[in-house]
Amino acid sequence: MNKEFLFSLLLCFISATASAQATVQKILLHQNWQFSQHNQGKWYAAKVPGTVHTDLLNNKLIPDPYYRDNEKKLQWIGETNWEYKTTFTTTASVLQKRNIELVFDGLDTYADVYLNGQLLFSADNMFRQWKTDVKKLLKPNNTLLIRFASAKNTVDSIAKSKLPFVLPDNARTYARKAQYHFGWDWGPTFITCGIWKNVYLEAFNERAAEKQFTAVNKVELVQEPDQYGKTFYFKIDGKTVYMKGANYIPSDMFTSRLTKEDYRKILMLAKDANMNMLRIWGGGIYEDDVFYDLCDELGIYIWQDFMFAGAMVPGDEQFFNSVKEEIKYQIKRLRHHKSIVVWCGNNEVDEAWHQWGWQNQFNLHGNDSARVWNDYVRLFRDSITTWVNEFDGTRPYVSTSPTNGWGRAKSITEGDSHYWGVWWGLEPVEVFEQKTGRFVSEYGMQAMPNYSSIEKFTLPQDRFLFSDVINHHQKAGNGFLKIQSYLHRYFIDSTKLKQLSLQDYTYLTQCLQYYSFKNAIAIHRSKEPYNMGTLLWQLNDCWPVASWSITDYSREPKAAWYAVKEAYRDDVKPARDTVYPKNLALKKPSFVIKHEGENLFSIVSNVDAKYVYLYKQQSFFNIDDNYFDLKAGVKKYLHVKNRYFSANEIPVIKIKTLYDVLGKR
Repeated sequence: MNKEFLFSLLLCFISATASAQATVQKILLHQNWQFSQHNQGKWYAAKVPGTVHTDLLNNKLIPDPYYRDNEKKLQWIGETNWEYKTTFTTTASVLQKRNIELVFDGLDTYADVYLNGQLLFSADNMFRQWKTDVKKLLKPNNTLLIRFASAKNTVDSIAKSKLPFVLPDNARTYARKAQYHFGWDWGPTFITCGIWKNVYLEAFNERAAEKQFTAVNKVELVQEPDQYGKTFYFKIDGKTVYMKGANYIPSDMFTSRLTKEDYRKILMLAKDANMNMLRIWGGGIYEDDVFYDLCDELGIYIWQDFMFAGAMVPGDEQFFNSVKEEIKYQIKRLRHHKSIVVWCGNNEVDEAWHQWGWQNQFNLHGNDSARVWNDYVRLFRDSITTWVNEFDGTRPYVSTSPTNGWGRAKSITEGDSHYWGVWWGLEPVEVFEQKTGRFVSEYGMQAMPNYSSIEKFTLPQDRFLFSDVINHHQKAGNGFLKIQSYLHRYFIDSTKLKQLSLQDYTYLTQCLQYYSFKNAIAIHRSKEPYNMGTLLWQLNDCWPVASWSITDYSREPKAAWYAVKEAYRDDVKPARDTVYPKNLALKKPSFVIKHEGENLFSIVSNVDAKYVYLYKQQSFFNIDDNYFDLKAGVKKYLHVKNRYFSANEIPVIKIKTLYDVLGKR
């Protein structure tokens, strides 16, 4: 036996031994969990990962939080302290490992963690991983207890301790927690707590070396001076890409109940609408791993905000250190995804400080004002810049979105733009002819949710215009008044508007949203290459609500989705409408629907018909096009998606057109 062979055997043995030593045994701790109101002593079954709201719901201790106005009745949950506990066994083979760590991938949010009666640590950040050595405390039989303090009470207490100093805009800014839990202009207030991600033991002899990170593609964000101001566009692997997409918010208030199939359905709505970018909005969460895996698979680029939105930040070292751990963890978790092409510090905080009147509203002047702004600069322009370069270094970073607020001239000539002159400013959609920015990263128009969804969260006595329950599912300030303003501009006289049934009103608002996005996108895309991106607000909803979303909480399209799908096509540039819908000469249509085999049918009208909407009572009719225009005598073929469609179903198809709402008035 020669020396080279012996040496090779020795190397193989050493390598195998090292590999065995570095092997990590992972033991999920998702079983036998119970929860209780603090000090109540009455325990109920809990699901982990989960939240206290869903655990209460699963145990039939509360009604559906989204039904009618139940939100009002359930605020006590977020003002209460809760406890979770489980027992688990540890095998001898695990106990023999030199290192054993207890790992929480997500604790929401203020939590004291005890193992076998010993306090391990106190968590205060929903967005970071918590890991601690438990080798000396583990036994064959163990008890794990977690005490969650109310996030609302905690931040209110912190804010009160700072008085008379007030940090804009809300006490929520003190919590490293999903900001939308505290309420938003499209979402309810449900201040959750719980073990919202995996919890497990990791047992090993030697810690494995950290894997070397290499960039999966070359990403450039080109911001160079030109004759108009400054460019703002993406180059991916050397190729300039026009971004067409939407803003993404969490798809539920209680995200731990979202499944892989939920995510696939939501992301396929983006893909099928010809989108190539989603912006993960900074008031939600860093999304689940499966979300980014699917975006990688589907070829959807991600603009990733860090989780800050619409509020200034504390400047103490504890807060900064917590944010650093959060960003370090999230970047290392996500940086291998080719879908992520830009990191962004926050949503609208810079704009808010300079344009929302906070200094006067919160009496921040002189040293107080300087302190708040300096803390902002230190975090978003200095610290996070350094951390992104340290933990990634392969992608661009922008400190805030938008670069300039929509009331400033520079918002049109440089940086990304959130143009809310349409909607908030009640400007016409056509204003984009003069005010399309270099990269429009937010803009929108509201519509009602699908009527089939309205039927699910209401009782029959709620189903009239502006009932208390309908108003409860509209969170935007003066939301219905703004919708009425645009309906009056484009569709119907205000006096006639009040005579509409809730079903006709729902249909008309969706036609309005269809018209608005179709024409806004057509204008944006006509400005290429001056404009190199249009990301509408918003793709999805977190509960059933009147909002800017183009899909419903049911994961089904609203009317505007079909308009966006057409407007985002690569093969043709969309054309603008030349006539307002209210000025069209509408005639009463008569339709013939014919079964054409398997999942195919056709429809033809005797006259020109506008916004032809096909539906079934109390259910979603899943076809490949809807809210379309028909020319007289021209047959249109439609596919029923994902199922067999028989001729027997044709008699139950219902049709609504613009004539049905406007022509008879």
